Amino acid sequence: MAAEFLLTFGAEGVLKKVSSLVNEQISLAWGFKGDLKKLGESLSLIQNILNDAAEKPQALDRGKVVEGWVKKLKGVADDADNVLDECNYEVLRRKVELQNHMKRKVLNFLSASNPIIFRHKMANRIKHINASLLDLKSDASLIGLIERRIDATPQGVRPDRNQTDSFFEPDEKVIGREGVVSNIVESLTNSTNQQINLSVMAIVGMPGLGKTTLAKSVYHKPAIDTHFDKKIWVCVSNIFEVNTILNQMLESLKRDKAGMMTNQDALLKSLQEELQGKRYVLILDDVWNEDSIKWESLRSCLSKLNSAPGSNIIITTRSAKVASISETLTRCELDKLSNDECWSILKQRALFSYGNDPDRERIGKEIAKKCGGVPLVAKVLGGMMRTKNSTEEWLSIQASRIWELPEGDERIMSVLKLSFQNLKSSLLKQCFAYCSMFPEDFTIEREKLIQLWMAQGFLHPYPGQHMQQMEDIGNEYFNILYQNSLFQDATKDDDDIIEDCKMHDLVHDLAKEVSKCESLMQDLNNVIEDHDTRT
Repeated sequence: MAAEFLLTFGAEGVLKKVSSLVNEQISLAWGFKGDLKKLGESLSLIQNILNDAAEKPQALDRGKVVEGWVKKLKGVADDADNVLDECNYEVLRRKVELQNHMKRKVLNFLSASNPIIFRHKMANRIKHINASLLDLKSDASLIGLIERRIDATPQGVRPDRNQTDSFFEPDEKVIGREGVVSNIVESLTNSTNQQINLSVMAIVGMPGLGKTTLAKSVYHKPAIDTHFDKKIWVCVSNIFEVNTILNQMLESLKRDKAGMMTNQDALLKSLQEELQGKRYVLILDDVWNEDSIKWESLRSCLSKLNSAPGSNIIITTRSAKVASISETLTRCELDKLSNDECWSILKQRALFSYGNDPDRERIGKEIAKKCGGVPLVAKVLGGMMRTKNSTEEWLSIQASRIWELPEGDERIMSVLKLSFQNLKSSLLKQCFAYCSMFPEDFTIEREKLIQLWMAQGFLHPYPGQHMQQMEDIGNEYFNILYQNSLFQDATKDDDDIIEDCKMHDLVHDLAKEVSKCESLMQDLNNVIEDHDTRT
């Protein structure tokens, strides 16, 4: 498993917090401003080295060394965090003393309240932290880590996302989605939609549920071929760039015009030649853009093509926010498959026939339960089972956690980790990782979870928004995790506000993998005991 991205986010979160505190404390420091400035410079340099650790794939042996370095860094960053918290507390304490006119005229010189002793103590601790960071910098060069500025790669680029296409694999069958496909086709071809110039439907669901496969099924239905004059498939994925999407549309329609055109006017003229007066369906697969201005820019371009009324766009996304800024038709929210449907996929992939081996059939049905209703997991496990011809080998798969299976780990993780990587804040990533402390299938109460995040110090105002309340930040973080399909099965109150939710077993496993590199506080026992008592 490519775990580099899991190793670094915790240290990154603490580093950013400490860097912010350093900037705040410099103006308030009494006698150790120089040491604080040096700490800020060291943190910036170490952050760049941490970027390299996150981006660079590691061989197994070297990966352990890098992991050790990151853990040491996390420890030093935590020490710095504690020191700066003490500085902040001392500033607040002295302000309160002055405001309440309670400052003593004579202080015991040996008291910890003595400002001279406090300055000396803090200066020594910060110097020790600076020395530790210098040692880490030296160790980094020895293990091949270099400075890598975070702006070296444009924000939003995810180089490990694979491009999708409209073609099925040989002998691939769509299982458990026949009714959904029929409903979408009916909606797209319904006569009530034919007076609308351009309608948009969003297919939304957690990673691995088969959103792309569903879109392919719709794309290849005979009714779609009959109803629409043109069909276009575009994998958006990495960056939502309007001209790139328009170029891909043109390439799909007319291969002899393939090539990146930079002039938008020329692009629209070429697309108009292909689509003017024609009804088309456009699949935008794997969309991550949550910027409504970018979406409106694309929609505006498409509205200038003079296509026939009744044209449609289908977008696939794992983000409810992406769907909300684009959709005009009823959203298609994918549900999990049943255990029997997962077993059908397993059989198809494993080339298993009924009656050949009753014992393996029984074991296979138990393995189907491990899939959690996620077709991707069923496909991966079925592929593994194809090469395992004995009952003992199937029992081994049944007894193992998915993350412990070497053949299945990387493909499943590569899909799930995209949702984690897409979380913009390292503190938000820590909030997600913290949820691993709940048991599987646990009902997570929104308000209690936000209080726990507050207690852990994960909720900080955005730059320039210091008056923002921690509860508001916690609610925003909760909504982001829910909108990105990392929370599910939500219960809402009469005002449509989410009261509680759950995590899918696979997402919970991802949170546990992420949190392995974090020393999370074990303070959820009371919450869990409370829940058990009430239920």
